Amino acid sequence: MQSKKLPIDYTIVFLLICFLIISLVAIYSGSGQYASANPMRFVNRQLLFYGVGFIAMMVIAFFDFELIERWTWPIYSFGMVLLLVVEFFGEENKGAQRWINLGFMELQPSEFMKIFLVLHIAALLTKVGKQRLNFKESILITLKIIIYTILPVLLILKQPDLGTALMILFTIFMLILTSSISIKMSALLAASGLSGLGALIYLYFYNFDLFSKFISSHQLPRIYGWLNPSEYSQGFGYQLQQALLGIGSGQLTGSGLKQGYQIQSGRVPEAHTDFIFAVIGEDFGFLGTSILVILFFLLIYRIINIALNANSLFGVYICIGVISLFTFQIFQNIGMTIGLMPITGIALPFISYGGSTLLANMMALGLVTSVHLRTKKYMFGEEESME
Repeated sequence: MQSKKLPIDYTIVFLLICFLIISLVAIYSGSGQYASANPMRFVNRQLLFYGVGFIAMMVIAFFDFELIERWTWPIYSFGMVLLLVVEFFGEENKGAQRWINLGFMELQPSEFMKIFLVLHIAALLTKVGKQRLNFKESILITLKIIIYTILPVLLILKQPDLGTALMILFTIFMLILTSSISIKMSALLAASGLSGLGALIYLYFYNFDLFSKFISSHQLPRIYGWLNPSEYSQGFGYQLQQALLGIGSGQLTGSGLKQGYQIQSGRVPEAHTDFIFAVIGEDFGFLGTSILVILFFLLIYRIINIALNANSLFGVYICIGVISLFTFQIFQNIGMTIGLMPITGIALPFISYGGSTLLANMMALGLVTSVHLRTKKYMFGEEESME
């Protein structure tokens, strides 16, 4: 039975309003080098994206999320078709082929595929149930998950988009880790990943020719620039070096709106998209960035509470998937801006300019809201159907 409540969660809506305000202010300040003729161009488009995203969130929240469980395979297949369209007919920009040109906007299917994949894996894990499996029983379901995951990941890596591929792998691993699949299986997957990383490090030092076959030509300079931005400040590390200077100059309270030298001089490329955290750091200082981080923490905390209270296993897995997606994006984007992580094309959720990313994240919140609105309270305990 569908809930009679309005399809909104007031805490999430409040946080979204805060993100909207921060996003519009930061985009206005950071997009000057790209919109000198019309300073409000990107601001207006972001406001439009937020409006469309909010409508999408409300529509998804209105429907019972458990009905979606029956349709995860068609949804997953649709996402794969979109990735194949990108592979053969996609729009290329700055050396990457990630978009489908729709005329009024460029659609990035990988952003939606991560949501579709979470839904499909959540449905598979729900069928397994809550009872902990042993290692042998976990093999078949784990193989299925790996196959469903590796297909889109390979297509996304070809675009190339390493950041989104790593985000998907992290999210699916977190779903496996929190599911009824054997802990030994999760440990084996983690050990395999760490072994692969160790092998790459070994090849880098002892067989660079072979190493270069696994790491594309555009990724290695980013690693050099990350490890030593000052040495490569005129090349690979330029973007990071300028972002660090901007954040550092913001100090406690910031330079003021559109008063930061690094951003306004155009020294930080992509300031309104990937490096928007540097805009907030330079304009509003440590206080501004701290407020943003606290808001992100409150959003994650809210979704965790929804997951803990949910009496649908499918709903719990949806929340875990969304938490993992948001956590990876937030940590990676802020981390790459302050030098903790290598630079990738991961946007800051709800803050960076961009239609596909924002719409996908709003859809994810719509799913979480649907879970919350259909969580039933029982006087004498949880509903048995969660088994």
